[in-house]
Amino acid sequence: MLDTVTINQLRTFIAVCDEASFSGASRRLMRAQSAVSHAIAALEEALGVCLFSREGHKPELTAAGRLLLADARAVLANTETLKNRAKSIAEAGVSELVIGVDPHFPRRPLAAALAELEAEAPTLNVKLFGQMSARGEKLVLERRLTLAIVVAPSPIVDANALVRRLICEVPFVTVCAPSHPLSGIAAPICAVELQRHTQLAVSDPETDVEGLPTCAIGERTWFVGDLAAAHEFLLAGLGWAHMPLELVSSDLAARRLVELDAGPRGGGPVPLVFAMSSLRGRNYSESEEQLVRKLGDARAPRA
Repeated sequence: MLDTVTINQLRTFIAVCDEASFSGASRRLMRAQSAVSHAIAALEEALGVCLFSREGHKPELTAAGRLLLADARAVLANTETLKNRAKSIAEAGVSELVIGVDPHFPRRPLAAALAELEAEAPTLNVKLFGQMSARGEKLVLERRLTLAIVVAPSPIVDANALVRRLICEVPFVTVCAPSHPLSGIAAPICAVELQRHTQLAVSDPETDVEGLPTCAIGERTWFVGDLAAAHEFLLAGLGWAHMPLELVSSDLAARRLVELDAGPRGGGPVPLVFAMSSLRGRNYSESEEQLVRKLGDARAPRA
């Protein structure tokens, strides 16, 4: 019998409860009162329970009615979600954003862009995968991701099948803790000197560690899974690292970290360019275009 329950019956049930009368529900739904009464009777028959007590002047919920009211509201809310999502698909052409993010990309601008996108397209389903490095483009090729944020200078996995679209530059600085031996060197520090000390480099198991664009890789390197881990190890004085300025600007201001003059780089922030990778010839959806535009505004203030 439950197969005969309709959305119209549930909407009528909720209206009667909210208005505390059949006549009020009739006016709210702009239907004849007899139609309201018929819908409630049909719902009770389908559910096999009595929803209202008919003894008083106003409809009073029975114990079963009180228990089922919350379920009826949930069903109706899910129905509205279904309708809104379908409308979003029809208007935007996509209901899902599946994106991989390189571990070097700062999370603050990413979170800000996604928050704005969610506010503008609340029915968009976002699936976010971090720690992607080289794997991001491989998963795009396998069609398990639609987009991947990658470090632009890194080698493209398949130039015939993938295309990259530049999205932003993010300032990176070379830093260490004040207690670290490198912090006492005033002159520009050459790569050889840097390589004498443990470097904290962000990577994943599939990253090609030879010549990562953010690092002068030496033999004394600790590979960590994300920027947050590198940040914690830096504060503990366990090494030096190239870090996004926006992540360490407050630490630099408070002298919890110090900036190093890294030799030929001349000191100061060095921009690292990020790109969005997708299948060649694939058109971006409206939501994807919005995300690219918002990420294009990603900048970090100088400390």
